[in-house]
Amino acid sequence: MPGLIMDNRPAAHVSLRAVGHRFGEGTWLFRGIESTFGAGDLVAVTGPSGSGKSTLLSLVAGGTPTEGTIERGEGRTQWVFQNPYGSAHRSTADHVALPFLARGMSRTEAEPQVQGLLERFNLSESSAAPFRTLSGGQAQRLMLARALAAEPALILVDEPTSQLDPVNAGMVIDVLQELAGEDRTVLIATHDPRVADRATRRLVLGDPDGAS
Repeated sequence: MPGLIMDNRPAAHVSLRAVGHRFGEGTWLFRGIESTFGAGDLVAVTGPSGSGKSTLLSLVAGGTPTEGTIERGEGRTQWVFQNPYGSAHRSTADHVALPFLARGMSRTEAEPQVQGLLERFNLSESSAAPFRTLSGGQAQRLMLARALAAEPALILVDEPTSQLDPVNAGMVIDVLQELAGEDRTVLIATHDPRVADRATRRLVLGDPDGAS
């Protein structure tokens, strides 16, 4: 499948040291998390609903935990949220082109990479479709394509397969695995055992054994 022409993208690493978090004086979501992830790691953050999976991703993205520290290496971070969002009337291709244009490329220069990403995420036939016409699964895949267009070193993904049929879910898992193989760090909050089974590392919230 087509990939991206990468720049000199610095590698990302994330170190969690005795990390714990709660909101106000509420119940602790998690405590004592100790783990380090780096380029090439595909990390599945798992645990029951309410265990703080999305919260942990938000902390890794730049938040401050209630206790402990999070060290983040250099490199661009992109977050793919569980609920896709976009400009209703702009096309699928427009959304993927935007990160390239923001870096100073012309639309003509960006077009080969835009089309490569659309093909990679099985969106070529929807290239001209307005965002408002996309299915939930198409919109989710579009958000992944747009995130990758930004050439991130660290990708945070919240429940990427929750709206996808088995075929497209498998395709997305394949691509996420490829991204980690391209010296990125990929953290995925997921309930999907298929994602967890393909991960190189697991961070289990609500489990005394923690990361593996």
